[in-house]
Amino acid sequence: MPHHTPLMGTIVAGFVVAFIMGALAHKLRISPVAGYLFAGVLVGPFTPGFVADIALANELAEIGVILLMFGVGLHFSLRDLLSVKNIALPGAVLQIGVATALGLGLATYLGWSIAAGLVFGLALSVASTVVLLRALQARNLVETQRGRIAVGWLIVEDLAMILALVLLPALAGLMEGGEGGEAGGNLASVLGITVLKVGGFIAFMLIVARRVIPFMLHWTAHTGSRELFRLAVLAIAMGVALGAAYVFDVSFALGAFFAGMILGETQLSRRAAEETLPLRDAFAVLFFVSVGMLFNPAVVVEQPGPVIATVFIIVIGKSLAAWGIVRAFRHDNGIALTVAASLAQIGEFSFILAGLGLSLGILPPEGRDLILAGAIFSILLNPLIFSVIFKRLNDGKKSVEEEDEATAEEERAEVERTRQRERRQHVVLVGHGRVGRLIAEGAAHRGRALVVVEEQADLAKAAREAGREVVLGNATNPLTLTDAGIEHASKIIIAIPEGFEGGVIAELARKKNPDIVIFARAHSDEEVAYLERLGADHVIMGEREIARAILGLAATSRPAAT
Repeated sequence: MPHHTPLMGTIVAGFVVAFIMGALAHKLRISPVAGYLFAGVLVGPFTPGFVADIALANELAEIGVILLMFGVGLHFSLRDLLSVKNIALPGAVLQIGVATALGLGLATYLGWSIAAGLVFGLALSVASTVVLLRALQARNLVETQRGRIAVGWLIVEDLAMILALVLLPALAGLMEGGEGGEAGGNLASVLGITVLKVGGFIAFMLIVARRVIPFMLHWTAHTGSRELFRLAVLAIAMGVALGAAYVFDVSFALGAFFAGMILGETQLSRRAAEETLPLRDAFAVLFFVSVGMLFNPAVVVEQPGPVIATVFIIVIGKSLAAWGIVRAFRHDNGIALTVAASLAQIGEFSFILAGLGLSLGILPPEGRDLILAGAIFSILLNPLIFSVIFKRLNDGKKSVEEEDEATAEEERAEVERTRQRERRQHVVLVGHGRVGRLIAEGAAHRGRALVVVEEQADLAKAAREAGREVVLGNATNPLTLTDAGIEHASKIIIAIPEGFEGGVIAELARKKNPDIVIFARAHSDEEVAYLERLGADHVIMGEREIARAILGLAATSRPAAT
């Protein structure tokens, strides 16, 4: 039996090389995304050595897109989507128009046809789902107003690209010089059918799936099988995405997003998100590897001017258009800059459009090469753009503070001094889930000063509503622990269920405060040993405590008198 197959080779090479390059990028203090992209170049057809299967890599990457959009849908209600329609709908349409016009201008300068210019411009106008969401998630922005506008904008872009994909063959016939009336009628017919299909899909999801999907998942949850529940979540995410593509001709991403949004209205949404997280992260990495595989480094040397112009349109032209549109709708500069940075890259839909344009004979091969080069460089630059923008926003806040009157400045300083006094000898609680919430309630009854660290926006909101002081962020980040006042805390309680992540937090806490008392929870003897080795003073294993409680009750209970 052969041990090597194209599928196995592609998966193994993708993960192994991505891990090595991602670790190297992390060591060099640059975004791991750069490492994943370079890993794709190394296993691609344009460099020596092992060559992975590009077609299989692209299909595997689609799984990452499906799971990513499903996860976003879980935290993005229909109410959230409708709340940003007034900016997302006209904003996305206008921005697509500006980017397409810029791309058409460059294509005309290069001597391409109008049809090629339109395809090229459209490919430069749509942002990557994976890149945008990873950038927002890294900064806990998905569930903020800025994040909702960016995601809503992305959904409108996806819908526009779906229309473009189905209209492109009819447009190709029109550009080839078919009968004007016949070609125009064909274009109108295709447009009408597409609108009906998208409308039918949305109606089906809101009327039928809104009842069927929660019922299926609740039934599975009541079986008590974690394996069946995980399988049900994956089946819903991928089944709806694939069904949407085959039946309604909408994208996998849009289908998965609506599946997640429907499921997000149930009480099982958080558990569903936890079950899909490991697979989502793994296949999102394969997306970046697949992009790197398509890139031919020679194009940078052979066509430096067009490459620079393409990157300029994506990173500068498109971003300026988005910033101006958001500001025109009277949103503040922070929202405008965040949306502009989110959209300053291109991805999966761009490659699909380029491939279709090439197969129809509309787009020349050099057009596809420029789109791929633009995608690579814009994805590499995106983390840097976000860093620069957030630094500017923070500097802006500082400059405003410097201009405040001395009395207001003294008031803020007094508030901060009071806060530090109150925080001394306080307790830091990491996690406000099922266990953390009970600990917080007990601490409140005892009058202990408590600071909650929580990275899930919905749980952080619940903690604030309960009157807790909350720091939103991941406790494995040293800055998050500093914000929680770890240097002055007497105790830290690590209430998250991930024991190995808890070890990282315990080690950081001990470095920042050698005298702090550390409590943690674990689910196995290995986790207990790991946590104690990294500085935890007291480790509670849930299963062991349950067993002790049951044995204690069994030893003291007497049979009922007959």
